Amino acid sequence: MRVGTVKEIKNHEYRVGLTPESARELTAHGHEVWVETDAGLGIGATDEDYRKAGATIKDSAAAIFAECEMVVKVKEPQPSECAQLRRGQVLYTYLHLAPDPEQTAALLKSGVTAIAYETVTGPGNSLPLLKPMSQVAGRMSIQAGATALEKAHGGRGVLLGGVPGVLPGKVMVIGGGVVGFNAAQMAVGLGADVTILDRDPEVLERLGTHFESRAKTRFSNRANIEQMIGEAELVIGAVLVPGAAAPKLVTREMLKLMKPGSVLVDVAIDQGGCFETSHATTHADPTYVVDGVVHYCVANMPGAVARTSTYALNNVTLPHALRIADLGWQAALKANPHLADGLNVHDGKVTYEAVATELGYDYVPVAEVLG
Repeated sequence: MRVGTVKEIKNHEYRVGLTPESARELTAHGHEVWVETDAGLGIGATDEDYRKAGATIKDSAAAIFAECEMVVKVKEPQPSECAQLRRGQVLYTYLHLAPDPEQTAALLKSGVTAIAYETVTGPGNSLPLLKPMSQVAGRMSIQAGATALEKAHGGRGVLLGGVPGVLPGKVMVIGGGVVGFNAAQMAVGLGADVTILDRDPEVLERLGTHFESRAKTRFSNRANIEQMIGEAELVIGAVLVPGAAAPKLVTREMLKLMKPGSVLVDVAIDQGGCFETSHATTHADPTYVVDGVVHYCVANMPGAVARTSTYALNNVTLPHALRIADLGWQAALKANPHLADGLNVHDGKVTYEAVATELGYDYVPVAEVLG
């Protein structure tokens, strides 16, 4: 199979779909790998590094979209990229379609077969291709929140760890999954006063056992969110409903309860955000203020630490890429039901139920497509 990767064009996105090491694995399996020139510079990988791995360097993304049977990316295709996709081609990348009707319509129009990293499953309903970026985003959320809390960046002027004689900042993490756990770890490490909210008693028990007295846990309901949000200097939105739009757990009315200069970091912004006042921002202009509260809603947070993120991502995406290339997408999905869960769009049809429900499309089960 001819497999290609292109330079990401989303604002301040420096990750790349395939590392030179991944390209080498694909070529060792007998596949062709085409890489757009300078695609890897954001992770410190040169065109020569890819050539040494057996890849062919192409001067433009257009050639890769036109001639490669599978395109491996990191972020969702931008409108100009969607226009170059075609029927019979496999797109393997993050998609986050539920809050993005424009992208969904463009993919359906193209006829492409789109496999989304974020809905590929693992044992126990885990999301192994989402996990490493959730780990990165969770840890980065505290870095970003701590910076936004600085007075020069519009924040309250609070140091999360405090100093002797001055209380530490209060951090509220909504959601105890991978993002929330990693955010709490970072906040605890800084010495902040941390509370994690979740609705699953088993998750709360696991968090309590892990953090012991270093972080508190509370059941996530409206009353507890309203109480905690008035006390917190930094609120991390770490809520995930796989494949679906995130629920709005913090309303605009609740912002009135917050201290001026407090910070909201919405890690769920890829899925539409879990704060009512959230809208996606970029690394170039990451924050805005609503009712005196600073909002950080960058939709590709891990792109800022591109090298770490790309290698962590390739560790989990490459095995499936190899299966698709070795077997063809249909045989690969038939052989692996976890990979089949990643199929979101095929030949003008929506094949992921949560996306179809959210955006009002007819749902075509993957089994029907493969059958």
